[in-house]
Amino acid sequence: MGMGQIKGSGGSRMVLSEINVTPLVDVMLVLLIMFMVTAPLLQQGLEVEVPQTKGAGMDLKQDPLRIIIGKDKSIKIAKSSIKMTNLRGKLKSILSERKDKQVFIEADQSVDYGFVAQIMTEVKQAGATGLGLITQPAMVE
Repeated sequence: MGMGQIKGSGGSRMVLSEINVTPLVDVMLVLLIMFMVTAPLLQQGLEVEVPQTKGAGMDLKQDPLRIIIGKDKSIKIAKSSIKMTNLRGKLKSILSERKDKQVFIEADQSVDYGFVAQIMTEVKQAGATGLGLITQPAMVE
């Protein structure tokens, strides 16, 4: 019902107004559907379940160099797969061109610690000055 007038008691007129929320609901449903369709498309790359910790994040001046280790021990640097035997040489060439020599490792939590330690050794021998592990913040209950 839009704006209308009705007669009140004693012959006076009162104005009634109602807000029509149907267009608002229609727009919200369309936006919801758009987000539901596009959200899975935004997730790309290697599925990695990183461990959760209770700690604060870091402020970085440059995009960090990330090494991603998948469940199957596959290694990726900047969306390109790399073998363990070629890792040190590739890292040396990348780090020689970068001002920031920090490297971050994002390993799946199911990967054994020994393999991650091997990667860390290769990173240090390639000339990295800083080494970090990427984790997810723990959920507070």
